Amino acid sequence: MDVLALSAWSAMLFRYWFGGKLLLLLHPDYAWLSNTAAIALVLLVAFTIYRILTQLYGSTAQSRAQANTSQNANQGHVTLLPPSISSALLLGVAVFGMIYTPRAFSSQTAMQRGISETLTLTRAQPQRFGRADAPEDRTVIDWIRLINAYPEPDAYSGEAVDLTGFVFYPEGWPENYIMVSRFVLTCCAADAYPVGLPVRVASRTPYPVDSWLAVKGEIFTETFEERRQVAIAPTEIKTIPEPKNPYEY
Repeated sequence: MDVLALSAWSAMLFRYWFGGKLLLLLHPDYAWLSNTAAIALVLLVAFTIYRILTQLYGSTAQSRAQANTSQNANQGHVTLLPPSISSALLLGVAVFGMIYTPRAFSSQTAMQRGISETLTLTRAQPQRFGRADAPEDRTVIDWIRLINAYPEPDAYSGEAVDLTGFVFYPEGWPENYIMVSRFVLTCCAADAYPVGLPVRVASRTPYPVDSWLAVKGEIFTETFEERRQVAIAPTEIKTIPEPKNPYEY
């Protein structure tokens, strides 16, 4: 049972690694931990199988003595759950992980986590002042960090915008505005939080919730709920497939 559980966990980690789904769960800086664990589990499985075969087919007194020593050690070891139950739980989790396919967060998660609070403030501290970057090269999170560092909307009026994100309809917004959003990962999917920029449109109908858009245009100042903030006047909006890696960092 132990060998089966370890093999299942290794297979699950390899599936996420080579299936390209690992980045939906972990920040790229930490992906090596999962990949290393997958390799380590393979080696552990191989070593465990070797020990089992040695104990089954070993004919020397030394092998029998090692088996007896291992049995005595196991008898003196106290666990919260019987080994068979622990192995079964590990196996069950691994099987679920192999069946389950991770998906990018949607607008429903954005609503639950409060995307409206990230328009001028992000939970990630600005690591650089992006004002020197070409405006059209900035991503959603670049714009949010820049606005967080210097929140005067008029300072960005007329600057070019070229970004991608999924569509979200914030509650209480006018019908001629949508938000183009991205989730930001600092460590893993558990701490992902949404950021976004408002985009002025003629109608929301062509842009359903959770569809992915590529937006080109320029910045202007708009007032939402008696608060002046940056918005995008688009010159081109295209529907695009969901990116392989939908998050920003």
